[in-house]
Amino acid sequence: MSIKEFLRQLSQAHGVSGYEHAVRDLVSERFRPYADEIAVTPMGSVIALQRGTRADKTPAPQVLVEAHMDEIGLMVTDIDHGFIRFTHVGGVDARVLVAQEVVVQGKETLRGIIGARPPHVLTAAERDQVIPMSDLWIDVGLSETRVRDLVQPGDLVTLARQVTALKNDLVAGKAFDDRCGVVCVAETLALLATMRHPWDVYAVANAQEEVGSRGAITSTFQINPAVAIALDATYADQPNMSEINVVPLNQGMGIATGPNIHPLIHEKLTEIAKAHEIPYRVTAYTGTTSTDAWAMQVVREGIPTGLIDIPVRYMHTSVETLSLTDLERVSRLLALFCAALDDQFLKQLRGEPVAEQPAQASEKPKAKNVTRKAARKRK
Repeated sequence: MSIKEFLRQLSQAHGVSGYEHAVRDLVSERFRPYADEIAVTPMGSVIALQRGTRADKTPAPQVLVEAHMDEIGLMVTDIDHGFIRFTHVGGVDARVLVAQEVVVQGKETLRGIIGARPPHVLTAAERDQVIPMSDLWIDVGLSETRVRDLVQPGDLVTLARQVTALKNDLVAGKAFDDRCGVVCVAETLALLATMRHPWDVYAVANAQEEVGSRGAITSTFQINPAVAIALDATYADQPNMSEINVVPLNQGMGIATGPNIHPLIHEKLTEIAKAHEIPYRVTAYTGTTSTDAWAMQVVREGIPTGLIDIPVRYMHTSVETLSLTDLERVSRLLALFCAALDDQFLKQLRGEPVAEQPAQASEKPKAKNVTRKAARKRK
């Protein structure tokens, strides 16, 4: 399956934080051909394990690569004369809600639109303000009695949007934050199936990031890896944006640095990117990165953590826009990073003395045999 097709499937699926089951099924199916083991945590995150190959048969260290699969959305709060009132789940931007098409997930799946009073009846002051969520409603075209039969408070609502192809290999759609990262994790797992890597690789699609990184905290605690890498969306170039930590589309990715990031992991990611001519920018965070990396870093006694930023325009709208070529680059860098992990790097992370060796970042990892099943799936 191509990166574009898998992204389309994930984007058009519905999975608000805490209710990711439809997305989880797609992710599990995509991970399965390249995993030795696959499981779902009690929190609802998907964990796939691809075992490493070690010549000395000693226990392999673990590297965790993750992205979150949930999306922001809405939740029904009341039925008002047949119109559905709602609130937000996660960081929904009220500015973009008016006139959106939505899917109400009640006893039946209902298509609806978000309405508001027309501008003709607003005061001059009201016309210059963002309409608050409390003044919006969902119209599904049914009578109050029928709506009450099918919909109740607590039912979920997601935006209805098909993925749109733009020029220059760009695409737009909903929930690219962070299902684009899940696509890269899956592609990394597929690439590693053709490479020899000495560490066990845990590929994780986490639940509930948009409401507090709950999936990342629990899955990282369960795995307790030696190294963890988070993938998440960052700001891409667009008008009226500060240049700080903005990454242009189709020019690679951001490789994060700052107190949330272990310096040796940042150094190794950038060295591999340079050696293999993978474009990137350094994104610098003086404190929280507002990603799963922030939570993963302090699990148990602390996890050496890195972050790869995927540039996305118009974040937290239904027309998030990214470059498919950037997703290919992120996947390649992540696979090369995982394949390059060795015992010497583990000693460095632990502050243990290591023998000096010539840099080998430019060497290509050796290919390994792939089962016929995995090879057929890869094609």
